[in-house]
Amino acid sequence: MSWLVFAALFWIGALALNIWLSRSRLVKSRGGRLLVPAIFGITILVVWEAVVRGLEVPGVILPPPSAIGARIATSLPVLWVDFLQTFVKGALSGYLIGCAAAVLVAVAIDRSPFLQRGLLPVGNFVAALPIVGIAPILVMWFGFDWHSKAAVVVVMVFFPVLVNTVAGLAASEPMQRDLMATYSANYWQTLVKLRLPAAMPFIFNGLKIASTLALIGAIVAEFFGSPIRGMGFRISTEVGRLGLDMVWAEIAVAALAGSAFYGVIALIERGVTFWHPSQRT
Repeated sequence: MSWLVFAALFWIGALALNIWLSRSRLVKSRGGRLLVPAIFGITILVVWEAVVRGLEVPGVILPPPSAIGARIATSLPVLWVDFLQTFVKGALSGYLIGCAAAVLVAVAIDRSPFLQRGLLPVGNFVAALPIVGIAPILVMWFGFDWHSKAAVVVVMVFFPVLVNTVAGLAASEPMQRDLMATYSANYWQTLVKLRLPAAMPFIFNGLKIASTLALIGAIVAEFFGSPIRGMGFRISTEVGRLGLDMVWAEIAVAALAGSAFYGVIALIERGVTFWHPSQRT
């Protein structure tokens, strides 16, 4: 029970520290804004470790963070190969292709009333299809290597970016478009100089949503066929062998990669849309 008492005391202490930080001036600085979630994350790990040890939970049910960290340290070469296969080859390539295609199709939809009425409803229908149903079909079409995983990612990221871009292209005000017309600007000049810049907050909203979907799609696709590497392949294999520490190690790497990817998109958004009120904090 000493571990459980330690977990409770540590949680109470961390909670009191976070409450104090949230009320202090320190939290208004950039470093202070990162300090509160960092303390919360460390608290979760410490309490997890203490509860697992205090209740003597078997490792095949839930390994402690120390065991997961040790497995990460001893399996770095395998984790690196899996990361390259899943994230770089599958998720990132599919993300870039799907997002670029979505922006181009959004411009075509904005240009054509027929596509506005015909393609968007079909897109909403396709976006509602379950990924576990699409993934095995695309694996059969494109093979067991990273190409099929990229195809799954393209399907997952295409429609969120498409819908947000279409909404963003309609975000500019009529008075602004009329002003461009008085300057004799054609459609493409208005698009490049007014409508696309005005749509950037919407586009980046879709890009951030798609950044989390991309890695999920690539990992799920690997469950239905993959070479002998990749995060999804490793997770499915180690679950069958009851290697839960390796499964959690892959989950930790995937979570860190997804969070870093989201952070990179958010930083690019901050530089591109510095003029938007949401960035003035």
